[in-house]
Amino acid sequence: MGLKAKFLAFLSLFVLAIGTTAAQGTYKRTLKLMGSRFDITVVADNKAKGDTYLDLAVEEISRIEQLISSWDTNSQTSAINKNAGIAPVQVDQELFDLIKRAKGISRLTDGAFDISYASMDKIWKYDGSMKVMPSEEEIHNSVIKVGYQNVLLNDEDVTVFLKLEGMKIGFGAIGKGYAADKAKELLQAKGVAAGIINASGDMNTWGKQINGEEWKVAITNPLDKNKTFAVLPISNGAVVTSGNYEKFVNFNGKRYSHIIDPRNGYPSTGIISVTVFAPKAELADALATSVFVMGKEVGLNRINQLPKIECIIIDDKGNIFTSKNIKIDKL
Repeated sequence: MGLKAKFLAFLSLFVLAIGTTAAQGTYKRTLKLMGSRFDITVVADNKAKGDTYLDLAVEEISRIEQLISSWDTNSQTSAINKNAGIAPVQVDQELFDLIKRAKGISRLTDGAFDISYASMDKIWKYDGSMKVMPSEEEIHNSVIKVGYQNVLLNDEDVTVFLKLEGMKIGFGAIGKGYAADKAKELLQAKGVAAGIINASGDMNTWGKQINGEEWKVAITNPLDKNKTFAVLPISNGAVVTSGNYEKFVNFNGKRYSHIIDPRNGYPSTGIISVTVFAPKAELADALATSVFVMGKEVGLNRINQLPKIECIIIDDKGNIFTSKNIKIDKL
């Protein structure tokens, strides 16, 4: 990727649409979708076209939400979960393919990412009410029904079967990224030359700004939002940050994040933020969570083996680590 930047502090994301205004053909809409903030930006000839494109993006994201929602009792995902341990459920090819890719990422990350994470008992609390650490038995029991190997797919019948009663799948670590990808794909098919889909930090871009410059992502300090430690150009790709700087607990001097290892039930430790650059937001979304769980050594090693994927990690001591193709000048 050959990215080069000067770093000042910790991580989060926002978009800098430098030099663009509505009068120049850049149109933006901010709204809540999939339970999260979405910022959708498109370049268009006029406001009427811009509004039409924004409407199309919102419709597509809403469609994805309906398809993958586990809260909607009428969704295919809910049907899969209701029939866990009972019977396979026939689903749309799109949902089937998404689940199949999710299983592939699970294998790639040795289960650090697992679409059946929704089966976990929620024994960790991050609202200040937790005074003692759960017992080893409670932690072990919390993940008994988690295991992507027990998500059985039938390609011929296009069915999904959760082998264990009480199993559940969820798209919390991949859904917003997938929605951003699909909205981008639709807008490109409609002839939109440039834009950004920002799904609460799951960001996908294409084309260039009105002034001919690349879109830029500013990576800022989540503990001091007035400070920025990198402004990076993004060209037709995705970037996702996963962080534990807001939701965590401390026991015996150790910080436990809200990102839990689905293999053993223990929260991840040692990392405060992970940013992943990838061709698609779906993949970047899943890998950002996975690197958190795998840790910096294993995580960076895995990222370095993947083509067109890069990563920036900050540990809980403030140290910065990057994959092999990101070059950093530290102040």
